[in-house]
Amino acid sequence: MPDLFLSIFQQLSRLFTTKLVELGNTEITLKLLLSLSIWLTLILFAIGLVKKFLKRQLLAGIDANNREAIAALVSYVLGAIAILVVVQNSGINLRSLGIILGGLGVGIGFGLQHIADDFISGLIMLFERTLKVNDLIELDDYRFEGLVGRIIEVNLRSTIIRTLDDGDVVIPNNQLVKNRVLNWSHNTSIARLKIPVGVSYDSDPILVTELLLKSAYMEPAVCSKPMPKAMFLAFGEDALQFELWVWVDVNKRFHIQSSLHFTIEYNLRQHNIEIAFPQRDVWIRNLPSQSNGDSKPPFFNRQIALQHRPQAPSQTTLRDMLRQVSYFANFSDLELRQLIEIGYRQRSHAGTTLFHEGDAGNSFYILLEGKIEILAEKLNRHLATIEPGQFFGEVALLLGVPRTAMARVAEDALLFVINQPSFSDLLRRYPELSNHVVQTMAQHREELAQRQREMRALNLVDSSEDDANPVIWARKRIKRMFDL
Repeated sequence: MPDLFLSIFQQLSRLFTTKLVELGNTEITLKLLLSLSIWLTLILFAIGLVKKFLKRQLLAGIDANNREAIAALVSYVLGAIAILVVVQNSGINLRSLGIILGGLGVGIGFGLQHIADDFISGLIMLFERTLKVNDLIELDDYRFEGLVGRIIEVNLRSTIIRTLDDGDVVIPNNQLVKNRVLNWSHNTSIARLKIPVGVSYDSDPILVTELLLKSAYMEPAVCSKPMPKAMFLAFGEDALQFELWVWVDVNKRFHIQSSLHFTIEYNLRQHNIEIAFPQRDVWIRNLPSQSNGDSKPPFFNRQIALQHRPQAPSQTTLRDMLRQVSYFANFSDLELRQLIEIGYRQRSHAGTTLFHEGDAGNSFYILLEGKIEILAEKLNRHLATIEPGQFFGEVALLLGVPRTAMARVAEDALLFVINQPSFSDLLRRYPELSNHVVQTMAQHREELAQRQREMRALNLVDSSEDDANPVIWARKRIKRMFDL
């Protein structure tokens, strides 16, 4: 029995040491191939450990994008060096191996061209950093059907994308380099979100614009800069077509989009504005009578019921409030729409100070909700309480004079604010608006004269605009302030 085992062992030993092929001066045996296979497996395993160690320990203090790129490059370079060392120490002459590989290069190149393409594309992505870990991307490729997802790992051959459904998709790197890719978070995570809205033809476009902007400001996640915009795009076949443009964090855009849909529908319904839908008139000839004796078609009663739905109570709109402001009382609907679009809504909590006495007058306010107290700050005296629908701060904005009192929020408030740069842009686009403002100011000569005297006392009246007539002074000052 021992002789049998010894014989089997000797046969296996000869099998493992038998020359299979000769490369230069090196004999390739089964033992050598097995040894190289074991070493290659160990090296690949070690590369994975090194990459994880670099990302989780050594490079943990830097951002995810740099961490991924550095870890990938370092681990692959170390792996390549380790493979060269193992091959060299195994006795294989690299020169002779290079000659053979050179001869087979053409065939190997054709067979591995896609893998080489992916490898080079992976290097390009790691160095260019146009696509990085945590980027939200959208693929413009019919093979991926507009795939949207976040990059979670960039390797030399492929990139792993986690879709919005929490599925992981492995995409060859050359597909990301060759095809168009929309990177939502390349330089910034803020992007424009467009909400299309179609309303019936009997709707008031100015009111629709106001309600769309109101809906945007009701959503806390919508960015205040750039300001939301309501665009009247077209006269559609069945509807007046609007779009609400808001800028949001792309990481939350689907949640924000859903929230805006609810808010827009609610606000439109509160003002009896119907969201349009395709309508067709159907005429039926020789319609048989109903069994109950009613000669009307079955849908007739439903139409009557729809026409007599209880209507939501009418509400005071921002346009109505603006028209109550004496300076804007003569504005047309189109001019009021410009005011609605250039302003923004601001929420302020009770106890917040909007401005102090002596501050620069750079904003005009209309109170939509809550209460505002106007105080003589130096005398610590209550002057007035602003209720919803009232306005304040307009003279300081129009004339660019310091505030004469302090404004403090008494109850949580929602304000409509027009600042100086926005109002300046409006007057430059519509210079005739300044005439409306000056004509209204002329009805308050005493207040203008008082402001003029205060400005003179502070040496803030320019000699080129000063005039004995306070109305003429106001006209000159407005033209100089707003560069008209």
